Amino acid sequence: MASLFSVSRVGILVLLIFVLLAAAAISSDASRGQKLKKTEMSFYMHDWETPTKEENVTNIIIAGKPKTKWYILTFGSLFAYDDAITTTIDRKSTELGRAHGIYVNTALDGSDLHILVSFVFTNKAYNGSTIEIQGADRLLQPTREVSVVSGTGKFRLARGWASIETVFLDIPQSNAILRWNLTVFHY
Repeated sequence: MASLFSVSRVGILVLLIFVLLAAAAISSDASRGQKLKKTEMSFYMHDWETPTKEENVTNIIIAGKPKTKWYILTFGSLFAYDDAITTTIDRKSTELGRAHGIYVNTALDGSDLHILVSFVFTNKAYNGSTIEIQGADRLLQPTREVSVVSGTGKFRLARGWASIETVFLDIPQSNAILRWNLTVFHY
């Protein structure tokens, strides 16, 4: 009986080692033969909740704390957005793609957002590629950092960070323009 138990333990150990080696081989396949690249980029995200004569709404509130006004600075407010990302602060400048995502105010005092965003590029250089962002956006600070957690296309296996700077903010109308500076490592 003891020898059967030993054989079972050895079999499980061999199986565990095989699974770990297979996982390591699969993860290295994605970058095999490719050199790690560093891309730095800056662009502007136009987050518009109030329509103008020329522009549509690109950000809508979809949920909030019961029996309170749903607002960007209210704990529990949840937004969905499809914002233009452009080369300059001008909303009519060259569009690089779209920022698709959600953010929710996660601080009881209303000062922090948790953001999830996919930058979907449509410009010539990165057409069809994406960069995925996630993190705490300390909304009231002049500059904040969030994580680059993934990517597709030219940004496959991306990781890195992004700094966000609010360059225009109209809290009563819930309109903002954010400058994004990304440092992305990818294959």
